[in-house]
Amino acid sequence: MPSGKIIFLNGTSSAGKTTLAYELQERFEIPFNHVGLDQFRDGLPDKFRGLNAPAGSNGERGLNVVPETNCQPPYTRVTFGIDGKKMLKGMRRAMAAMVESGNNIIVDDIILEPEFLDDYLEVFAPFDVYFVGVRCPKTVINDREQARPGRFPGTAVGHFDVCHQHDCYDVEVDTSVSTPTFCAEKIVEHMTSNSPAAFDTLRQRQ
Repeated sequence: MPSGKIIFLNGTSSAGKTTLAYELQERFEIPFNHVGLDQFRDGLPDKFRGLNAPAGSNGERGLNVVPETNCQPPYTRVTFGIDGKKMLKGMRRAMAAMVESGNNIIVDDIILEPEFLDDYLEVFAPFDVYFVGVRCPKTVINDREQARPGRFPGTAVGHFDVCHQHDCYDVEVDTSVSTPTFCAEKIVEHMTSNSPAAFDTLRQRQ
């Protein structure tokens, strides 16, 4: 069975990745399964999702939300401990298994650490990956974050720089100036006319 295709949406929290994923699903005649970090994160037991959890605790070992208040402006840092990173490695391999079985997927994730991208480059090596940078200025993501329930202030700003520091994509969109419909159409148009190249370029840098 031929492998599926991958559209990888990378951007900060509140950049509009999930809304864009839904728009993309509507534009293809074949199914693209939306597979996101949030789905796997929410599968962690509550006690392994910490809020400023101390070292060695379950919260620190899983996913820990850490307020950084000794700076201006303050922000919120998201960290994954030993069990959280184990979950993320499994998530990427589950995605690869979906694609290997012939499923097309839209990955909805945030590159929070350079090693996360390195693992994706390894796991997705056999597949076609269209790497999409979902951009949005800090002022806009801050406003969106404040309007969303259950979001910690400054979370998106906390990973704004590291998320895009590799600075290499097949196509980029800016959700602050373009509608989800326009962004989705731009991605589909690029896929129709171009082969994926960003992941190969990033592997050559390693």
